[in-house]
Amino acid sequence: MTDKILIVIPSLEPDEKLVELTGELKREGFSHILIVNDGSGPAYDDIFARAVAEGDCRLLTHSVNQGKGRAMKTAFNEFLLHPDGCEGVVTVDSDGQHRPADIRKCCEALLAHPDSLILGSRNFDEKGVPLKSSFGNKLTRKIFGFLSGIHIRDTQTGLRGFSPALVRRFLSTPGERFEYEMNMLMDCREYNIPVLEVPIQTVYLEGNASTHFHPVRDSIRIYAIFGKFLATSLSSSVIDIVLFTVFSGILQWLHLGHVILAATVGARVVSSIYNFLMNKGVVFRCEGKIQTTFFKYYALCIVQMLCSAGLVALFVKLLGIHATIVKIVVDTLLFLVSFRIQKEWVFKK
Repeated sequence: MTDKILIVIPSLEPDEKLVELTGELKREGFSHILIVNDGSGPAYDDIFARAVAEGDCRLLTHSVNQGKGRAMKTAFNEFLLHPDGCEGVVTVDSDGQHRPADIRKCCEALLAHPDSLILGSRNFDEKGVPLKSSFGNKLTRKIFGFLSGIHIRDTQTGLRGFSPALVRRFLSTPGERFEYEMNMLMDCREYNIPVLEVPIQTVYLEGNASTHFHPVRDSIRIYAIFGKFLATSLSSSVIDIVLFTVFSGILQWLHLGHVILAATVGARVVSSIYNFLMNKGVVFRCEGKIQTTFFKYYALCIVQMLCSAGLVALFVKLLGIHATIVKIVVDTLLFLVSFRIQKEWVFKK
């Protein structure tokens, strides 16, 4: 089994744990190991040289740091060009968090389920898990579950297994850094790729001090799709307000009737077309026929508007709360629901 899988280790500025890892993998029987040096610089050449010698590995090097996602794509491309008899790829972090026994379990799962993305999933309720890591991973799991509809125990695991077909599929997945791994999971939803979780040991060495994950910067990248959806919705609202002001001013100057109704309709038509085009082309990057997505989008808009009016009226009557407060709560919830519906139905790839 160990001679059928290529072990890929993306690495940035590693320490002695990389040398220990490659040695352990070789003793475990793995004969195909590929390290990608993601622009660590000359100061780390000695560690990489010893890791290569210890595990009898191949080494690919980026001249400058390009990110974990790009390092994985470099390895994937190398695998497709030179498979060397391997039937799949398993990626492993270079910081010693993945034990050889767990790596073997993921390799076995990959060979048994080549149609699935294999995830080595940690249990963050175990003792010894740093609070930052436990909280961050649990929060990410909840948010990802809402955004994608996929409920995975460990969304940020670096221990993953890929068949040649999935390697080829994920090469086109966007992302150059840590967001790439999250985008893979999003693509699993888009392309109906099964995800199989394999329970593994939860290991954090030295409080996870060696991680290159930057919580704020990389979280922004990970949740970029929802951020773009939010930004598009906000900019659409601004356009709607500005156009309403302009149209109402023009209509009053022309002394025409039904100023508020006409200005509202005109502004909403323009702003909704802008919102539709931005969501289709920028947020969800949907390549479906514009006629189909256009019909679905406006059907959703009508239903959402009716739900908003009906729910606001209902809760005002039942609870006696001011209509503005109720509308803010109702429309916020409908906004979140709308994101899921647009992603999974209107602009589904």
